[in-house]
Amino acid sequence: MSTTPRATAPDSGGANTPDAPVTGGISRKGLSAGTVGLLGAVVIGISCIAPAYTFTAAVGPVASVVGSQIPAIILVGFLPMLLVAFGYRELNNRMPDSGTSFTWATRAFGPWIGWMAGWGLVVATILVLSNLAGVAVDFLFLLISQVTGNTEIADLAANTGINIVVCLLFMLAATWISYRDMKTTQKLQYWLVGFQVLVLIGFSIAAIAQAVSGGGFDPQPFDLNWFNPFAVPTFSAFAAGLSLSIFIFWGWDVTLTMNEETKDPERTPGRAATVTVLTIVSLYLLLAIAMIMFAGTGTGELGLGNEDIQENVFFHLSGPILGPLAFLVSLAVLTSSASSLQSTFVGPARTLLAMGHYGALPPAYGKVNPRFFTPGYATIVSAIVASAFYAVMRVVSENTLWDTILTLGMMICFYYGITAFACVWYFRKQWFDSARNVFFTFLFPLVGGIILAILFVTTLIDSMDPAYGSGAQIGGLGIVFILGMVIIVLGIIVMIWQAIRRPAFFRGQTLGTDAPARGA
Repeated sequence: MSTTPRATAPDSGGANTPDAPVTGGISRKGLSAGTVGLLGAVVIGISCIAPAYTFTAAVGPVASVVGSQIPAIILVGFLPMLLVAFGYRELNNRMPDSGTSFTWATRAFGPWIGWMAGWGLVVATILVLSNLAGVAVDFLFLLISQVTGNTEIADLAANTGINIVVCLLFMLAATWISYRDMKTTQKLQYWLVGFQVLVLIGFSIAAIAQAVSGGGFDPQPFDLNWFNPFAVPTFSAFAAGLSLSIFIFWGWDVTLTMNEETKDPERTPGRAATVTVLTIVSLYLLLAIAMIMFAGTGTGELGLGNEDIQENVFFHLSGPILGPLAFLVSLAVLTSSASSLQSTFVGPARTLLAMGHYGALPPAYGKVNPRFFTPGYATIVSAIVASAFYAVMRVVSENTLWDTILTLGMMICFYYGITAFACVWYFRKQWFDSARNVFFTFLFPLVGGIILAILFVTTLIDSMDPAYGSGAQIGGLGIVFILGMVIIVLGIIVMIWQAIRRPAFFRGQTLGTDAPARGA
């Protein structure tokens, strides 16, 4: 067994006590223990996924590649997420640690692969943070435009300077809330997530009602064939749709990065992850069915295959479906992106905290705010990097949202896949101790990891084509491929630099490789 650093948590009236190493050679970091219950974790998980934002951004592009098979692609995209979630749950049961993918991959494969898994998680969340802030800006001006009846206000979002300034203000507000204690985050998310889900359910019911009565744009009768993945015409279309489907599920693992702050940390985070993904897949299927029944998947004015409405399908359908209440949909998407912007900070901040705690990054990242018991320094750094990334990308390309979504999908497959394989390898001595272990520590995470690995390689190859994504290119290579490669290569460079500066972690002295004994 490796030696493990001991950390002393600040006194918070009994909420935290001096930390002792916990199972798996890991140690706590001084976060506020026992402040998040099952409901709070599920709500934060749903908030991080941001169903209103992710679905309006992805349903159009998915429809353009798979047609009416949107429900099938949602279910197939849900499958690897569920299989990987089982692996996450097993790892969390054995080693509840805020570093999640970083910590678990290190314990399974060693510091080098573990470091890259942490890098993948942090970069993916920083990508989506910049996206969420940008979407919040767009929908803020759309909402004001709808409420005032002045269509010119919506055009202000296209002004690069105004867009960046307002985006940074959103980022500042989210950072301030995230910097404070988890109780503040929970209270805010109850209201924001509740409103968002109610509007989406109301939107779906209204769309289905109109379609059934024949009042939709291109009403389609419900068809079970929509759930048939084999009806997708080509594998490339299937892979592209699946990549987008995985994007709309991303974020549930935030429930596990809070494991040191939840009640019953060995069980609650895993249960919260399962409840979160089941809730989200049910909501997405309802929305997909409602939209297909009302608008169809053609390229007509309101068809889901119309490229002119694909960046914001909810906005274009809200008027015909909800009439004078259409502004509620824009408010829901604004609420979705703003609330997710705040809750998404939880993941990268706590991963960076763990990396600093175990010596994989400078010790400043391992500091916990003595007043709020949150990773204050890591939260601020995440915000600064995400803000800078968005500002640069906004200036370089007007299609920031689309290109970063595709790059995000690639990075999700990267670090989720590593974590799934980490579960398989870590429990290798226990695979056949019971029938349960065969499925939950071996078969399920292995299949989920393989699916994600295939998607990662497929997306990497396809994204080399300049036509992939927005069509932006550099030197004949698609911008999505370049972004993905730059992120991975930059991670390797930073990792090597940290290995030179902080060799203890990379020698396994602070967080060593291990596997539980048979029958443990």
